[in-house]
Amino acid sequence: MPEDSIDHINFEELNSKAISKPIVTHLYTADPSAHVFENKIYIYPSHDVDAGEAFDDLGSHFAMEDYHVFSMDSIEGNAKDHGIALHVNDVKWAEKQMWAPDANEKDGKYYLFFPAKDYEGIFRIGVAVSDLPYGPFTPQPNAIKSSFSIDPAVFKDDDGSYYMYFGGIWGGQLQRWRKGVFNASQPESPTAFLPKDNEPALLPYVAKMTDDLLQFDESPKEVEILDENGNLLLAGDNDRRFFEAAWLHKYNGKYYFSYSTGDTHFICYAIGDNPYGPFTYSGRILNPVVGWTSHHSICEFKGKWYLFYHDSSLSKGVTHLRSVKIAEIKYNDDGTIQTLEPYVKN
Repeated sequence: MPEDSIDHINFEELNSKAISKPIVTHLYTADPSAHVFENKIYIYPSHDVDAGEAFDDLGSHFAMEDYHVFSMDSIEGNAKDHGIALHVNDVKWAEKQMWAPDANEKDGKYYLFFPAKDYEGIFRIGVAVSDLPYGPFTPQPNAIKSSFSIDPAVFKDDDGSYYMYFGGIWGGQLQRWRKGVFNASQPESPTAFLPKDNEPALLPYVAKMTDDLLQFDESPKEVEILDENGNLLLAGDNDRRFFEAAWLHKYNGKYYFSYSTGDTHFICYAIGDNPYGPFTYSGRILNPVVGWTSHHSICEFKGKWYLFYHDSSLSKGVTHLRSVKIAEIKYNDDGTIQTLEPYVKN
């Protein structure tokens, strides 16, 4: 994960040009998953810490240990920190790296979905349950059966079905599952087993959830992302292909699958007619922010749509110390999304 130089950045000037400010400043927060429960916005982010880990392309310096939940009565209001909702020490199967989570609600119960590395160094996805949207959450004793990789996002469709989208390459290990079992060879290489540039890119996965939201109700299926000609995006198409940070929302009857391109730092989206896809690439939602990673969610609140994202401006460019931000997004008449510039250009 080569870090771009930040020596040339005047952060006072950059922050004055930012389209939004961090909503939390007493902690570093990232990878925000936003939902509306009980007429409030609830945000489920990662909690960034400086654990002293060396920077590497596996993301070892992203050594998060717990989750905090934040709530907001309005977009302009303050974000309330409800404290620790779940700690890795409370999760029997998990050893470390509590990366980007998501949450959802069903029948008055709240479910926190989270990735973590188990004691064999393999990312799995777990579930924790609470009676309150902000926790504390009680984790299940084991990870979801047949789960792998990172960045779970759980979407509730209009018919009451719930679907989990997940996956991430490089440190997210998706490339190590190409043959259906974990490939543990070359453990220090994040790019081993990636397809060649002229081959189809690795794809995220989706699985319908069981009625209790604790397991997959089916074997995970690949989510196809197509170009304008109906072909799968290629691995060498770095500005458009999937890297991590899956999210799904629905607008005017269409399904919008959005994601990060990782090493090219865009938040992109593709549109489809079915929660399983296929989805056709349709453009960018957010151009690159300060910091290597880009991760997001999209949520409607009081008739407007918002992008929840992060950058590293508060930490003055430290990639693993990020801060959640919010910006309104707007749709064109044809359903495409207007691209946001995170900082106003001269």
